Amino acid sequence: MNEGSTVMMTECTSLQFVSPFAFEAMQKVDVVRLASLSDPELRLLLPCLVRMALCAPADQSQSWAQDKKLILRLLSGVEAVNSIVALLSVDFHALEQDANKEQQLRHKLGGGTGESILVSQLQHGLTLEFEHSDSPRRLRLVLSELLAIMNKVSESSGEFFFKSSELFESPVYLEEAADVLCILQAELPSLLPIVDVAEALLHVRNGAWFLCLLVANVPDSFNEVCRGLIKNGERQDEESLGGRRRTDALRFLCKMNPAQALKVRGMVVEECHLPGLGVALTLDHTKNEVNEDGVSDLVCFVSGLLLGTNAKVRTWFGTFIRNGQQRKRETSSSVLWQMRRQLLLELMGILPTVRSTRIVEEADVEMEPNVSVYSGLKEEHVVKASALLRLYCALMGIAGLKPTEEEAEQLLQLMTSRPPATPAGVRFVSLSFCMLLAFSTLVSTPEQEQLMVVWLSWMIKEEAYFESTSGVSASFGEMLLLVAMYFHSNQLSAIIDLVCSTLGMKIVIKPSSLSRMKTIFTQEIFTEQVVTAHAVRVPVTSNLSANITGFLPIHCIYQLLRSRSFTKHKVSIKDWIYRQLCETSTPLHPQLLPLIDVYINSILTPASKSNPEATNQPVTEQEILNIFQGVIGGDNIRLNQRFSITAQLLVLYYILSYEEALLANTKTLAAMQRKPKSYSSSLMDQIPIKFLIRQAQGLQQELGGLHSALLRLLATNYPHLCIVDDWICEEEITGTDALLRRMLLTNNAKNHSPEQLQEAFSAVPVSHTEVMQILEHLTLLSASELIPYAEVLTSNMNQLLNSGVPRRILQTVNKLWMVLNTVMPRRLWVMTVNALQPSIKFVRQQKYTQNDLMIDPLIVLRCDQRVHRCPPLMDITLHMLNGYLLASKAYLSAHLKETAEQDRPSQNNTLGLVGQTDGPEVTREELKNALLAAQDSAAVQILLEICLPTEEEKAKGISPDTMLRNIQSVITTSTPNQGMEEGGEDNLLCNLREVQCLICCLLHQMYIADPNIAKLVHFQGYPCELLPLTVAGIPSMHICLDFIPELIAQPELEKQIFAIQLLSHLCIQYALPKSLSVARLAVNVMGTLLTVLTQAKRYAFFMPTLPSLVSFCRAFPPLYEDIMSLLIQIGQVCASDVATQTRDIDPIITRLQQIKEKPSGWTGICKDPSYKNGSRDTGSMDPDVQLCYCIESTVIEIINMSVSGI
Repeated sequence: MNEGSTVMMTECTSLQFVSPFAFEAMQKVDVVRLASLSDPELRLLLPCLVRMALCAPADQSQSWAQDKKLILRLLSGVEAVNSIVALLSVDFHALEQDANKEQQLRHKLGGGTGESILVSQLQHGLTLEFEHSDSPRRLRLVLSELLAIMNKVSESSGEFFFKSSELFESPVYLEEAADVLCILQAELPSLLPIVDVAEALLHVRNGAWFLCLLVANVPDSFNEVCRGLIKNGERQDEESLGGRRRTDALRFLCKMNPAQALKVRGMVVEECHLPGLGVALTLDHTKNEVNEDGVSDLVCFVSGLLLGTNAKVRTWFGTFIRNGQQRKRETSSSVLWQMRRQLLLELMGILPTVRSTRIVEEADVEMEPNVSVYSGLKEEHVVKASALLRLYCALMGIAGLKPTEEEAEQLLQLMTSRPPATPAGVRFVSLSFCMLLAFSTLVSTPEQEQLMVVWLSWMIKEEAYFESTSGVSASFGEMLLLVAMYFHSNQLSAIIDLVCSTLGMKIVIKPSSLSRMKTIFTQEIFTEQVVTAHAVRVPVTSNLSANITGFLPIHCIYQLLRSRSFTKHKVSIKDWIYRQLCETSTPLHPQLLPLIDVYINSILTPASKSNPEATNQPVTEQEILNIFQGVIGGDNIRLNQRFSITAQLLVLYYILSYEEALLANTKTLAAMQRKPKSYSSSLMDQIPIKFLIRQAQGLQQELGGLHSALLRLLATNYPHLCIVDDWICEEEITGTDALLRRMLLTNNAKNHSPEQLQEAFSAVPVSHTEVMQILEHLTLLSASELIPYAEVLTSNMNQLLNSGVPRRILQTVNKLWMVLNTVMPRRLWVMTVNALQPSIKFVRQQKYTQNDLMIDPLIVLRCDQRVHRCPPLMDITLHMLNGYLLASKAYLSAHLKETAEQDRPSQNNTLGLVGQTDGPEVTREELKNALLAAQDSAAVQILLEICLPTEEEKAKGISPDTMLRNIQSVITTSTPNQGMEEGGEDNLLCNLREVQCLICCLLHQMYIADPNIAKLVHFQGYPCELLPLTVAGIPSMHICLDFIPELIAQPELEKQIFAIQLLSHLCIQYALPKSLSVARLAVNVMGTLLTVLTQAKRYAFFMPTLPSLVSFCRAFPPLYEDIMSLLIQIGQVCASDVATQTRDIDPIITRLQQIKEKPSGWTGICKDPSYKNGSRDTGSMDPDVQLCYCIESTVIEIINMSVSGI
């Protein structure tokens, strides 16, 4: 296979090549060095030197003039210079023209060898012609031959050929031919590009020698020529004669210029061509720079190709290795064979010597008399040994190298050697162990297997010593445990992943190849009971974080928990997990969350159905409270914290996940007749969940996925801690403004104690100054620093309800409460609800708990009535109400899941129905939903009642309707009189108006969150005086348009009236196409009801609904005709009922007809207030007569509105 390469090497061995010294001298034009060259060396460089001496230089400096004199003196004694001078005297312009003509002629003839313009008929062979020719003819002979070869190369389509040419083969005329070649290329560069000339020279005998001379005489072209040859080269150079000749030519070039060898190698990798050349250049470089201790360049280069990120390069070089092995017989001239031999020599060079002066313990030698005892690796060789192991793994696993017996033997000896106890030694042992797992075929004889078992036993024995001495917490002991666990649970794919991860490469390992290792591990070294017992005794990793890489005890415990080994062998693991959670820091180790999840699963789910008690123990409540010691109290939080925030967040994640998993597995646990203990609500109340979540928010980068996991659990189980308003409020509290406030923080603000604040509150009836000053200073504190003041703030809220308390104090208390709400919401809410209870003499106030308020959120609204007219405190009350409504939903859902399975058997037995076991569960769910709906609607109804003015407020003339009109008048009237302006401002700025706005905001949120609440509340109905307020103040009221048709269809007259009144306000607020269609429906329904209602019901229905028709007309003028017809029809029905009693009603009907036909004539009457309001004694009138007058008034108002354009 390497015959062509051998021929090229032999054909050039007798020739004189340009030395690196001479090439460097030419590159730098170092005349002194050139003068020191021998005559044979100088002879090779004459073409360039002669041209340099004769041609006019661009450099006109004095120094170059001196150098030029030296070059002329150097050339003066050389005979061959005359012939080169003669060559330079030729007319190269004419020569180039003839060459171009010949090229055109050859192109026309299709590349055939016909008449030559450059050379006439040759009388003799090329060699004789060359000998007898003068300089011009010699140039033509060489140029003609060279162009012929170049043409053939361009036509060969990449197929290599060998051209026999006397001119380039005759040893007598090689130097003259080389001179001609160099002069031609230098003088005719456009006709003879140097890269094309170099490509052509590969196809002739002695081509490498000619190429080196050509490049040596044009040293600047070295990189260009090398890149061109590589770019045109084969992907696999050792597979073809052309590839081998190209590789050898480039090797000669690099020997001439060794400084550029590694750069050429980089070109090889960049183009993914000629892999043999890359290896050969590396071998040449390795021989030149021997380094016994460090990792050799060969190991680094090949490792980089196979383990780099470039998949194309990896595949290309892997193919080179595979193809090299497929050749029937590798000879010493093969680059692959040379590479393997060099790697083996390096491996053997660092192997420990057998039975060295460092004697192993006598007992060990006697125990294993048949095993070769190797001393430890030298410390300076450990890194190199690790690099070699990884390289051989890559060669065998990625490139498919099949090791020889000698290579396998030496590799096994290296893998089973014993390194010193250093971090590098730990790494070496881990690599060796994984290599044994990955390539078990390296162990082929019983002696080798015994050697491996002894080495594994040594690993187990020395693991603790290595960990303590090397200072590396992630040692190979954990890896041994992990592999043993995987073998016991038959997770062979996990072992393969572990091996690939440790080696740092993805290699194919057949699970069947691990069968022997599995037997050794599970039966001889690590039984499952030994693994479990050993794992519990392994100390936890101190300050465990993501910065500690490698295989740790946590990985082993995780796998043992997954395989349920602890429960099988009744080994308690709770304490180990608790200690490890306490010993954590940021950044969070990625294995901690999976560990907690699998631990929770092992607590709730038995290892087997036959043994339902085989579960792990949960962490106790006292242990959990110990973790949060210092945070719970609130005083000096940072000083008292014994455990890291990471540990606290992980324990919080454990509790929340445990409770969620307990609820999710209720059915399964009930079927097994197991009821694991749930953590008490008192424990949950003592954990500052919101404070911890806020801390986690600032550490999201270091906590990985823990923050998002906690948010998910909170949203599910504690929705009242995930209110959107709270998150927005937190952004304000923790933003730039907070930093500015902290800069303004003075020592006076820090010095105020809770006791001083209590004294200031006690003095509120007399003086407000002190409490105001302290409260203002408290606003500069952070949320956590405010915690000690929470109890004083809440307990004194009742005092703030007394008259005369400045609004600024109330607003500051509200602001402080909202800040505290970001860190301790649940505890704060309970304290606030208890503080705002109504104070009744001789009645002891009840102290509500968190549980009481979740069961009945409406307790929040049973506060002191004065709160309803104190906007800052009402804002707090509404915030708590919203939170407890959400909490109640979560509480009832959890309660339903907890108790469903307990009640299910008795319910099923009571029903006595087969196949209807799901019936009770569905009923319970419906009851829960009904309870929640009733709870929400009751809260809404209570809030709407609060919006109604009290008797005192009514006495002052305050009502929702008048307030709304005042707002409109303030907005629309450009020049109001002084009295109206003052009245408008009073109403706009009153406490009732502010409370109404707050309530409307909350109702809007509730309606958006669940539109069914809006539907339920409006089906229940509420005072119609509130309709102007709710429609104008609640933006989401437009959803009522969806169910108003259904509400109108209800049989109760009151609901129909309420629906029409509601619709009239909605049409004014939302004049939409949908509103028009519903209004048209309402008019039609009113027309239908007219025909079916009795006299009493007709009066009761139309009297409150007729004013709504005015709103319909104002919003939708197209309804004018229908509404006028309806009004006349109602009047006619009423008139017919009273026809027998009196005729007074007829003129009204007549007037209505006239008004409809000629409305413009009645505008004056319409604008007359006395007519509009009328001073009739309606109380004594018949109901039908009253209704007729109401109809007339409605019609006139519609006409007045339409004519005046209001």
